[in-house]
Amino acid sequence: MLDQISSVFFEEANELLDNLEGYLLTLETEPQNQEIISAVFRAMHTIKGSSGMFGFDDIQNFTHEMESAFDKVRNGFVPVSPELINLTLKARDHIRSMLGVDVTDEIRAVGKSIIDELHGITGQAEANAQGGQNVLHEGSAVIERAPAGNTASANAQTWRIIFRPSKTIMQNGTRPELLIKELSEMGKTTVVTFTEKVPALSQINADECYLSWDVILTTDKSENDIQDVFIFLDSESKIDIEKIPEDGIHRKLGEILVSRNLITEDDINRILEEQKKLGEILVEKKVVTETQIKSALAEQKHIEDMHRPAEQSASSQPATAAAAAQQQSIRVNSVKLDQLIDLVGELVTFNARLSSIAGESKNQRLTAISELGEQLIFSLRDTAMDMRMLPIGTIFSRFRRLVHDLASQLGKNIELVTEGAETELDKTVIEKLNDPLVHLIRNSADHGIESPEERAAAGKDAKGIVTLSAKHAGAFVVITISDDGAGLNKEGIRNKAIERGLITADQQLTDQEIYEIIFQPGFSTNTTVTSVSGRGVGMDVVKRDIDSLGGNVSVETAAGKGTSFILKIPLTLAIIEGMLVKIGENHYVVPLTSVEECIEYTPEEKEKHSVCSHIIARGEYLPCINMREYFEIESEPPEEQQVIVVNDQTSKVGIVVDHIVGNHQTVIKPLGKLYKKIEGLSGASILGDGSVALILDIFKLSDFIRKLDAEEK
Repeated sequence: MLDQISSVFFEEANELLDNLEGYLLTLETEPQNQEIISAVFRAMHTIKGSSGMFGFDDIQNFTHEMESAFDKVRNGFVPVSPELINLTLKARDHIRSMLGVDVTDEIRAVGKSIIDELHGITGQAEANAQGGQNVLHEGSAVIERAPAGNTASANAQTWRIIFRPSKTIMQNGTRPELLIKELSEMGKTTVVTFTEKVPALSQINADECYLSWDVILTTDKSENDIQDVFIFLDSESKIDIEKIPEDGIHRKLGEILVSRNLITEDDINRILEEQKKLGEILVEKKVVTETQIKSALAEQKHIEDMHRPAEQSASSQPATAAAAAQQQSIRVNSVKLDQLIDLVGELVTFNARLSSIAGESKNQRLTAISELGEQLIFSLRDTAMDMRMLPIGTIFSRFRRLVHDLASQLGKNIELVTEGAETELDKTVIEKLNDPLVHLIRNSADHGIESPEERAAAGKDAKGIVTLSAKHAGAFVVITISDDGAGLNKEGIRNKAIERGLITADQQLTDQEIYEIIFQPGFSTNTTVTSVSGRGVGMDVVKRDIDSLGGNVSVETAAGKGTSFILKIPLTLAIIEGMLVKIGENHYVVPLTSVEECIEYTPEEKEKHSVCSHIIARGEYLPCINMREYFEIESEPPEEQQVIVVNDQTSKVGIVVDHIVGNHQTVIKPLGKLYKKIEGLSGASILGDGSVALILDIFKLSDFIRKLDAEEK
C-alpha cells in the first residue's frame, strides 16, 4: 500500500517539477509577472508539503529553503534575476534527482551548496534594499508590498474548511494534524476539533483516525492554495471549502448554523419560542451536538475579531467550474490504457470475423447482432482512442529548458517559439518523438543558428529563433523544426560526402539528394568534436526513429535564411480507417484519410507493364505506380483496374490496384523482420477470414514514384 502511495507522490512531484521548469523559463522573459512568481511559490510549497507528508524529509527540507527564498521574491525583498533563475532551475533538477533514490551524504552536500549559493543571492539582494523596506524598482515606478505574516491583509477573505478524514487515512501515510498545521501557517486560524467518535481507551486502534476538524481561516491565499494543502487526500476523506460572505460579521449563531445546513429557519423559530439560549436548546433537543455549537460560536467570534468591514456581499460557491472539472479527472496507468487499446483492437478483429460469418450464413438475426456489435465496438474504439490522444505541447514544454541550456553552453542568444501545441497525437507516438526532436533542436541550435557576431555581420538580429510547430494533416501530424540561421552548406556537405566515400566526385546529385546525405550514419560537417555535436550521431537516428513510426522526414533550406526539418507522423499506431484493395491474390490496405478519389485506370499501351505510368485526371497530369509491377506479381491483370488517387500533403499520385473491396477498420500490427526492408509497407492487419492484409506506406510510395517519374522525363 505504501509503495502505491509513494508512486502517486512521485507522479505528482514529477508533474509539479515539469510545471515549475516552465514557470521559471517564462519568468526569465517576464521577471515582473506576479502570477508566475506566485505559481513558482505554490509549486514549491506543494512539493514541500506532500514530501513531508510521505516522509521524504530530505526533499522537504531542501524545498523549504527554496520556498523561503521565493517567498522573499513574492513579497518584493528579492528581485528576479538571471542568476536566481539559473540557480532555481539547478535546484529543481536536484529535487528530481532525489525522487525515488536513497539520499546519500554526497547528494545532501550538493543540495547544501545550492542553498548556500541561494542564500548568497538573497542575502545580497536584501542588503541592497533601501532602509530595510520591502521595495522593488520597476523602471521609474516604486512598488511597495507588505511583508508576509499571519495578519490578514486588506485583500484577505475568510474561509470555512470542514475536514472529515477517513478512518484509515493514517494507514495511507497521511498525517492529518500536519494538514491542519499547514492551514494555520496561511493566516489567522480558529480550529475546532470534533472528538465524539473517539472510543474508550481500550478500544482505540493507533492506526485509525477518530478526529475531525472545522477550521475558520482568514487569509489572502486563494481557494486553489487551500485545496493544494489537501492535494494527496484519499478518496474516502471529505473536505469542504466555503468562502464566508463579507457581511458574516453581523451573523448570529442561528444564521451560521443555517448556512452550514445543520438546521433550518423553522427549527430556530420553533425553539426560540421556548425562551432559552439557542445553543442550549438545540443541544437539549439533540438537533445539533455541543461541539457543533462550539464550532459555530468559534466562527462567530473569529469573524468579529477580524473587524472586517462589510463592503460588499458575495454569494458562496462550493467550487469553481475548473475545480469541478478537476475533480472529475482521474489518473490512469498508461500500461492499463495500452491494454485497453489492445483489447479494443482484438474486438475490432473479432467483429470483422463475425461479420464475415454472418454474411456467409445469410442469417438475418446473426447479421443484426453483428451490425449492433459493430456500432458498439466502433463507439468503444473512438472513446478509447480519444483517451490516448494528448496535446503535443506536453513534450514541447520540455524543449524550452533544452534551448535555454544550449544557448548558455554555446554562447548564443536563442529563443524557442512553439506553435500548435494543442495539436493532439497518440500518446505512444508522442513518447517516441522525444529523442528525434531533441536531436533536431540541438542540430538547429548548434549548426543552424550563428553566433551573435556572425548574425550582426549578416545584418540579422542577435537573437536566433528556433521554431517548433505542429499541425494536423489528415491522418498525420506535420511537425516542423525550423531556424533562421545560415542554412545548409551544399558544397560543404558534398565535399564531406566525397571525402567519406559516400559519393564519387563525378556523381551528379540534385540539391535535395545532397541535403539528404546528412541522414547517413556517421555523417557530420563539424571538424571538431564538442559536447553538443561533431560525432556524426544523431541525424541517422532521427531518420530511423521516424521511419519506425511509419512517418518520414524531409529537409528544406535556403542560404542565409535558415533550415526546416519536416516530420510527417501518423496520428496513431493502433487503429485506422482503411480502404481494402486487392492486388493479385492478396489484400492490401490504403489509409483512408490519404484517399482523394478512385477512378478507372486507362494507361497508354506502352505503359501497361511499367512500374511508372501516368494518366490525365480532371485535366491534370497524374503520375501512377502500378502495384502489380512494383510487387512483381506475374499473373495477368484483370481487364479493368482502378487508380486510387492519394495525397501525401505534397502532391497527388495514383496507386494502381486490381479491385477496390471497400472500407475496412484496420488494426495495425507490426511487420516481422523479414518485411522490415521492403519499401512501401508500413504494417499489417488481420481480416475477418483470418488472412493478413499488408498496409501500404503512402509516403514511401509517393516518394518513389515522383523520383522515378522525374528520371524518366
